[in-house]
Amino acid sequence: MYETDFWQIIDETRDAADGDPEDHADLLVERLAQLTPDEVIDFARLFEARFQRAYTRELWGAAYLMLGGASEDAFDFFRCWLIAQGREVFEGAVHHPDDLAELVPDFDEDEDGDAEEFGYAADEAHEQLTGMALPDLGTEQPRQPQGVPFDFADGEVMAKRFPKLWELFG
Repeated sequence: MYETDFWQIIDETRDAADGDPEDHADLLVERLAQLTPDEVIDFARLFEARFQRAYTRELWGAAYLMLGGASEDAFDFFRCWLIAQGREVFEGAVHHPDDLAELVPDFDEDEDGDAEEFGYAADEAHEQLTGMALPDLGTEQPRQPQGVPFDFADGEVMAKRFPKLWELFG
């Protein structure tokens, strides 16, 4: 599976779900279950690579502002949600997390930013196809996110790092 195929599947299922994260996850499982087990594994590898790429302190800080706080689990679910938004939003956020203010202008912290089920879609599809769990992809999340640590609770620091997000969520 190519990266363009990966993003196309995400976009098509998101559009069909009208942006609802739970429906999106269900539709993604249905779509992936139409593929071969090897293609589902390819999808899972592509997903995991993006999930790891988004494990940065800058994105965590942005999630912290947008969600009104973000534990490690909440940040994991936020990264799943970020991938579910598609390539443009994902790449924009990875390169400039403060741009999330413009990339997702209608963000609602009560409805957005959490797509836990989306992160398990490939696992569920593989199990439906084979009756077995998705094989180990050989990836492990780093112990620490990339980037220099900073205090998410320090308003001055956050306002300086994320001026656009701070204006909306600070």
